Amino acid sequence: MAMRRRNLALGGGALLAALIADRASKALVVAEAARLAGGVPVLPGFDLVFGRNSGVTFGLFGEVPWWGLALVAAAICAWLLRIMVAAPTRSEAVAAGMIVGGALGNVVDRIRFGAVTDFLDFHAGAWHWPAFNLADVAVVCGAALLVLRPLMGRRAA
Repeated sequence: MAMRRRNLALGGGALLAALIADRASKALVVAEAARLAGGVPVLPGFDLVFGRNSGVTFGLFGEVPWWGLALVAAAICAWLLRIMVAAPTRSEAVAAGMIVGGALGNVVDRIRFGAVTDFLDFHAGAWHWPAFNLADVAVVCGAALLVLRPLMGRRAA
């Protein structure tokens, strides 16, 4: 029981960290939207931009109403919260928390703006990876941890 509480606390901490980092970074980006509209170089191959994505990954399902995508994301969050609460390992709890925190950050954007705020733009020459945000980073890292965890062996538990 103590281990499950510790796992839940770790997952909850990961959820809050992802959500707070996402909301804070997006607040800064929205406040600087006019300056970032054309892109601001940070490093070679990396710019800060201001964009809104009404779809999901790579703009897929952009024609689906914002509330439909928000409902699907909320349902997935509820399912992942159940996984986080019952997680048998720290890594699974943290991974689920990261995914939920990131997904909730994007749900908040959909409710507020009807689209998700994106601002991280990586490119090589004229080739640009679609812009994304810290919520997306949390979701991808959490999913990668869930997938890779069995390969890491029992030490990660």
